Amino acid sequence: MRRMRIFGLWLAIVVELAGCNLAITPSAPAAPAATTELTVFAAASLTDAFNEIGKNFEAANPGVKLTFNYAGSQQLAQQLGQGAPADVFASANGKQMDVAIQAGRIVTGTAHTFARNRLVVIAPKDNQAQIKTLQDLAKPGLKLIFAAKEVPVGQYALDFLDKATKDGSMGADYKTTVLANVVSYEDNVRSVLAKITLGEGDAGIVYSTDTYSVTDKVQSIAIPDNLNTLAAYPIAAVTDSKHFDLAKKFADYTFTTDAQTVLVKYGFIPTTGSATGAAPAALPVEISGLVDKPQKLGAADLAKMEQTEVKATDRDGKKQMIKGVLLSAILTQVGLQSAAKRVVFTGGDGYSQEVTLADLQKDTNAIITVDEGGSLRNVLPSTKPKFWVKGLVKLEVK
Repeated sequence: MRRMRIFGLWLAIVVELAGCNLAITPSAPAAPAATTELTVFAAASLTDAFNEIGKNFEAANPGVKLTFNYAGSQQLAQQLGQGAPADVFASANGKQMDVAIQAGRIVTGTAHTFARNRLVVIAPKDNQAQIKTLQDLAKPGLKLIFAAKEVPVGQYALDFLDKATKDGSMGADYKTTVLANVVSYEDNVRSVLAKITLGEGDAGIVYSTDTYSVTDKVQSIAIPDNLNTLAAYPIAAVTDSKHFDLAKKFADYTFTTDAQTVLVKYGFIPTTGSATGAAPAALPVEISGLVDKPQKLGAADLAKMEQTEVKATDRDGKKQMIKGVLLSAILTQVGLQSAAKRVVFTGGDGYSQEVTLADLQKDTNAIITVDEGGSLRNVLPSTKPKFWVKGLVKLEVK
């Protein structure tokens, strides 16, 4: 009897619901998430690195879209002075950042150096003009391509000529003779690079980072440290940005280990300090050049490899035991190409040393070690400590 009452109650509910003629309304589709767009004004030499850094920043900040305006720093500073809307400015020198500051678009003291760069001479791969040394730039009849002096790299090139002339080793009229060969002054460094890769000039001066994507099209001639310029790249959020906090977040992001690692990948020298004055985390060493398997090795990677303890004498003449991974094992791992002759070690402060491969192979106890701060350095027991590079970020085989 009880079961019949329950069944009757259930049947009554069903009949009542049927009588209501209920309609089921499909739910409306969710509104798409709002997108915040940031416009970043950046020096042309940052193109490759910032494209990758931008993608990483977007992935870490859903809903953010970065738009880059790449040009010569002087052009970007001028655009900012004329009121062009922007959220972030990354310049290839402090001079153009100062122009933006004087225009009221950047607040004094908010710009900080996030990367550094250096100059290099480039020639087309076929090098028909046979430019092999810096002295060769003064040969009559050459067609040289420079950036205009208003462009940071153009002024740095003039600084190099001044230093070389003052040095005297290339002749008292070196600068005058070289400038007589300049047939075009470009408005940004990528234009110089493009003309040389296309064979429209015999040689040009660009940043070392510009050559990374065109090693098959150009050959480089190094400019020694005493004649070179360590270019500093400052970055800051634009004062009147509609998304100032987010703009500052991107500017600060360029100091993170992730962003600094990308900058090293493209040949930039990482900064030794951040916007807050704190040192960035230790960076891996980028192994590139004439190797079969270019790669990055960090402290964690070295810890997994076989360790060797060697005795070495430091700058103060003190002998000590240092544990690390044999350099020969690392070079075997990446695979040296038959044309390899030299190895260049570069630290995060821009300091670099070049050692012949023959000398390194003789130094059977040469190692890469991790210092107390977690950064890498080389130790070459058979070579003077001045060839030891701390804060190692790059090992290039040439």
